[in-house]
Amino acid sequence: MRLDINLATHPYEDAREFWTRWGAGIGVLALLTLLLIGWTVRSWSAAGRDRHNIASLQQQIAKRDQERAQAQSFLDMSANRSTRDQSQFLNGLIRRKSFSWTRVFEDLEQVMPGNLHVMSLRPEFNEQNAMLLDMRVVGDTRAAAVELVHRMEGSKHFQNAQLVTEAVGGDTASGVTATVVATYIPDEVNGSGK
Repeated sequence: MRLDINLATHPYEDAREFWTRWGAGIGVLALLTLLLIGWTVRSWSAAGRDRHNIASLQQQIAKRDQERAQAQSFLDMSANRSTRDQSQFLNGLIRRKSFSWTRVFEDLEQVMPGNLHVMSLRPEFNEQNAMLLDMRVVGDTRAAAVELVHRMEGSKHFQNAQLVTEAVGGDTASGVTATVVATYIPDEVNGSGK
């Protein structure tokens, strides 16, 4: 058998070099594809566990909401209203009793400008059981009250500080009287606010 090879029309090609280059590229792509498939399966499995955990937590929340609604309807019965009202009153007294005036004044001392003085301080609890401090302060200028609000905003113990009212003169012969309202967050030391 005789093969006629015309090297002028069909140049010589090294097939081994061609398959070595392309084979290595195809191998790398195949390995990358397998890694991506493995990562996708693992992520899908983790997402399935997360979906299961979310469904379980949602069932627990629904169960707690149902228990809360049943307890609320029990407390709303006419025979139980007086006990509920007395309990809420006593819980409010306990919350007020746990209020530490010393801690509040220590925290206020950290943010109070030197030319500003507290004339009155009234703590109140809002619907979310957060403590609101309603303060009446007196200072030389309005800038001192504004500085107090800015310092409170930078403090970890006070949030949502607002300059509610201000009056020049007022009860004092000179200076500015202002009302500042802020949410107070005490340090929790050993589970107590003291």
